Formats: sequence, C-alpha cells, structure tokens
Amino acid sequence: MEMLKSIMLTITGMGATAILPLVIFILGLVFRMKAGAAIKSGITVGIGFIGLGLVVNLLSTSLQPAIAYYSKIGSGFTVADIGWPAVGAAAWVAPFAALVVPVGIILNLLLVRLKLTRTLNVDIWNYMHFLVPGALAYFVFDSFFIGFGVAVALSVIALFIGDLIAPRWQKYYGLEGTTCTTMIHIGWTLPFALLVNKIIDVIPGLNRLDLDLESVQKRLGVFGEPAIIGVMVGCMLGILTRQPVTTIVPMAMGVAAVMVLLPKVVGVLMEGLSPIGKSAKEIMQKQMGKDAELNIGMDCALALGDPATVTVTVITIPLTMLCALVFPGIMIFPIGVLMSIIYMTTMTVMASNGNVIRAVISTLLFSIVVMYLGGYVAPGATQFLHGAGVGLQGQGTDFVLTGPWEVLTYWLSTVFH
Repeated sequence: MEMLKSIMLTITGMGATAILPLVIFILGLVFRMKAGAAIKSGITVGIGFIGLGLVVNLLSTSLQPAIAYYSKIGSGFTVADIGWPAVGAAAWVAPFAALVVPVGIILNLLLVRLKLTRTLNVDIWNYMHFLVPGALAYFVFDSFFIGFGVAVALSVIALFIGDLIAPRWQKYYGLEGTTCTTMIHIGWTLPFALLVNKIIDVIPGLNRLDLDLESVQKRLGVFGEPAIIGVMVGCMLGILTRQPVTTIVPMAMGVAAVMVLLPKVVGVLMEGLSPIGKSAKEIMQKQMGKDAELNIGMDCALALGDPATVTVTVITIPLTMLCALVFPGIMIFPIGVLMSIIYMTTMTVMASNGNVIRAVISTLLFSIVVMYLGGYVAPGATQFLHGAGVGLQGQGTDFVLTGPWEVLTYWLSTVFH
C-alpha cells in the first residue's frame, strides 16, 4: 500500500500539465491511434494546460492590487481560508488515497463497457475532489471504509453528472466530445446556479435583463471586443479600489490579455483532444453500435475560453470581498474563495446561457454561501488538516470543503460523536 501511495503521489505531484499528456497518450494507444499521433495529442494537451495556468496566473497577478486593497480594510476573521492546493495535497495523507484512483478508473471503464455511462474521466489530477471529502470523512469518523466509500462513490457519481450536463456543456461552450467531471463544480456550483436562475425567472424586471457579450459586441462594434471590454473592466476595478494610474494601466492590460489569450489556449487544448475524441467514438461505435457515444471528462478550466467567464470573474471578485467585510457572521477573508471564482464562473455562465448579469448574481450569491459554510465546517476541516499534518494556528477551511457532501459529513459527525 505504501509503495502504491508513493507512486500515486509521485504521479499527481507532477501536476496536471505532466499527468494529462501521459494519460492522453495512453488513451490514444487504447483507442488505436498511431503512436506518433498519440504522442502529439498528449503533448498538445499538456501545452494547452500550461498555457491555461500561465493565463490564470496573469489574471491573479493583475487583480492582486484590488485584493490587497480590500484585505487591508478587514479585520476580525478567525478562520484561515487556506486555498485548494493545500487541502488537495493534504487529502493524499488518507490511508486509502492510493487506492481511489485505480479503483475509480476500473469502475469507470466497467461502467462505460456496460453502457451505464458515456463519460470517460481522464482528469486524474482532479481526483482530489473525491479524495478531499473522503479524507474529511476518514478523519472525523476515524473509519477507513467510510472515507474510502465516500471517495469512490463520488468518483462514480461524477460520471453520471457528466452524462447529464454534456449536452448543455457542448452546446454552450462548443466543446464537442467532452464533458466536465470537476465534482465540486458540477455537483455543487452548477446546481446552485441553476436554482438561482429559476428564482430570477419569477422576479419581475430582473427576469427581463439579458446582457451577453455577443450581443454587446454587435451593438458596440469595436468597443464590444473582448480586449476593449477587458480594459474597461480592469480600469473600473482599479478606480473603485483607488489605485494610482501606474497600477490601473497594468491591471487593465492584464485583464484584456486574459480575455484574448484564454480562448486561444483552450483552442490548443481542443486541438490535442479532438483526435482522441474522434478515435474513441469510432472504437465505441464499432464495439457497441452506431449510436454509442463517448465524452471525455475534463477539468472545468476547459471552458475558460468563453470571455464571459473572465468578465464575470473580474466583476465578482471585488463584490465578494466587499460582502466578506459587510455581512455579519462571516469568519473568513475569502482568499481561497477568490482563487476559485474563475472556475465557478464556468458553471454560473453556462447556467445563465451567457447572461452576464445573471452569472454575476449567481456567482456572488454562491460565494457568500460558501463563505458561511466554510466557517461552519471549519472545526471538522481543521481536524482533517491537523490529522494530515498541515500546520495551522487556529482553524482553517477552504471552498472545496463546502460541498453538500462535506457539509453533510461534518454534520453527521457532530450528531454521532
């Protein structure tokens, strides 16, 4: 077990940009692609993910002055929002962690073969979204089997949700042959956003407001271009947070660059994925009939090429920080939450069909809810983090620990302990 755990930690420790090329290459061979074509697909996907990381980091750097402005205002936050990287790494300390990935993959292949799911989850990096709830359950219940069961069950549930959302995902984002399997977002952010949109539908006046970037571009011409919108939004954020001109200009250009570059790096990703999807579809149809389809399960970051996701992110981040300062009972300053907002928007934008107003509302409401839930689960999250060897002074939490399954797990632990 320790050797298997060490192997899995070594593999996942390389990060998505190293794991995905290997996984894509192996899948290419499985789906009978030529070795050269499989290698090219794997490397292209890896390059795409490197590009995504660079552009997302550029956005974080560009927004940092605004985040720093608000963080200086606040005080009295008693729980540290440590962010998903630390929480994801801590989950691998659970004794069953090394088993979850191979068991999950085997079950996935079996379910595909039995035609019970059409989703093939290749997003090994995001197995952390199954491991974190499992590790939380393990530490609060002190049970190997409960923790392992939670992690494996979520890996299977993600496949069926991937099936359900695939048509909507492909229609809105144009990502044919793919779906999303990032569990925290498809199982938590998306249902929340869909519910908010249902509520907006019955609110007079608000239900008539429809602002999508495509219509804005048509009406405003050159001023509706993603680059120009990025500059305007960046300038507005800089002015609101009282930045000097020497800071506002780099902020505005950084946001504009992200708006332009994200679709291009997603295009590189799809260039690598498309041959895999085509080969997989051909093999599935030969073995299971012409109606057989297979969708490749990927990280929600694949959807960041839509300009609305960046626009909603930049608008929502300062509003979220403001809410943390104003709303009573919020125990965390949302540093980790802010890191996750750009990924939340892939679901809130899709749920609102590109309506920026609705997406901003649902993203902001969701951020407020997870800030409160982050404080609620903090005692259990801290127990998990301490058990995993994460050094904390006081209590810690993270957005990834606010999913309904984590909240339910923690609540049950308070009832039965």
